[in-house]
Amino acid sequence: MLHYRALKHGIQAPRYWDTGGADRDFKWNNYLSRFHERHTDLMDVLAGYQPRASAKLDEVATLLGFPGKMGMSGARVRDAFLGGDIEGIRNYCETDVLNTYLVYLRFELIRGHLTPQAYDKELKLLRDTLVQEDKAHLRQFVENWQVG
Repeated sequence: MLHYRALKHGIQAPRYWDTGGADRDFKWNNYLSRFHERHTDLMDVLAGYQPRASAKLDEVATLLGFPGKMGMSGARVRDAFLGGDIEGIRNYCETDVLNTYLVYLRFELIRGHLTPQAYDKELKLLRDTLVQEDKAHLRQFVENWQVG
């Protein structure tokens, strides 16, 4: 979707689209290549790049004790939009990002990029930040987050 929105609005991003023609260092490690380190598609990486092995974010998040979708899903966004529930969509997107971030932190832990202490510190920082925000959907997120 981001590609098509950029196309529609004429957003220029030459470095993003560079696949090695302008910079040889980008040939094997560019933003568009599937097997690179400039961005991480957790679903692809965790599935070993096998389409049949992929799991939904909601399933992975809840497996790890994180809240997951909490009632809303991408399949319901269109209806929510047509019903004027922009706040509900925003809240869903925020919690989706939080779930993704929590799964990413766990991934960084298992691949050795975070120590257990650093991982716990990040979880505490996120939890404390969400509590300080004092918003109903974030409060619900924290309440559904199983500490373990």
